[in-house]
Amino acid sequence: MNILIMGPAGSGKGTMSEKILENYNIPHISTGDMLRNAIKEGSPLGLKAQTFMNEGKLVPDDLVISLIEERLQKDDCQKGYLIDGFPRSLPQAKALEEITNKINKPVQLVLNLTVDFDALAERVTGRRICKNCGAIFHIKSNPSKVDGICDVCGSPLTQRADDTVEQLKVRLDEHYKNTQPCLDYYREKGLVVDINASQEIEQVYADIKNALAK
Repeated sequence: MNILIMGPAGSGKGTMSEKILENYNIPHISTGDMLRNAIKEGSPLGLKAQTFMNEGKLVPDDLVISLIEERLQKDDCQKGYLIDGFPRSLPQAKALEEITNKINKPVQLVLNLTVDFDALAERVTGRRICKNCGAIFHIKSNPSKVDGICDVCGSPLTQRADDTVEQLKVRLDEHYKNTQPCLDYYREKGLVVDINASQEIEQVYADIKNALAK
């Protein structure tokens, strides 16, 4: 099963990806994790990506695509994959289609998580992150046991500077501008299933399970 999961920041891609992995024996591939692992392993592509990151530059599309191609040929992808947050533009979608067809692992389903703005704003502005261990909490849906303190390591929790309504609007405008052509591309191929991610977590996953079953 070869799946893409897409949606704006705060739509629950990470949470839903975890639930999919609990039930399906496929790896979760996010470009951020993939880049970090390639650098850690010291692969030629990873070292090349590191030179861009060290200079504070975005890793070019062709290099990211090459890394994805390398990643998809690893043993744990034999039964499929779940790619999170990529592609983010039409050129990336076309490049991904080219490599997945070449290695005979074409995308079979695109899960598009949709969330109304008010629900997204509540999720984003209520998010609290531990700078020490990276654990994520939410003041309403997943509060820490002690207010402002991480349950995992006891360090203070912080709010990201860009987790504001104003910054959310900017991020959403950018997201939709880039990804809408990408979604239209997959929609024409009959691959997109829209998932209402404003619902409770269990209902969102129930809808995803129905989409996967089909």
